[in-house]
Amino acid sequence: MLTLDNAQQIIRAALDDAASRGLKPLAIVVLDARGALKAAIAQDGAPLLRDRIAHGKAYGAIGLGMGSRALFRRAEEQPFFVSAANAIAGGALVPVPGGVLIRGADGAVLGSVGISGDTSDNDEACAVAAIKAAGLTPDVG
Repeated sequence: MLTLDNAQQIIRAALDDAASRGLKPLAIVVLDARGALKAAIAQDGAPLLRDRIAHGKAYGAIGLGMGSRALFRRAEEQPFFVSAANAIAGGALVPVPGGVLIRGADGAVLGSVGISGDTSDNDEACAVAAIKAAGLTPDVG
């Protein structure tokens, strides 16, 4: 189970990683295994929609069981599938890197993290570093 403490550790670690790498202001969303919001923040200066984009990255990862980078690749290979999945999800999926599954020691999916604000590659790298810093396992899929 992903605890509130885990989610807060991930957010703190993501903020620290972003600061150390000089990233633009981020929005960070942590969802539990059922896709419910566990924790979220938007840094000062993050544009208005960044939290919704971060949520869409995390939601797509947990909803389809793959990191948003894998979802991005799937969108290139099977655009109709991702379009249909996004329609079913009410347009809530954002199929670009920055959404990462969180796995526990036993490999079970505990939740996901979505980050938006810098480049998609930097968003994803920050999510991976934050999950590791919280003692959990990232899965970009």
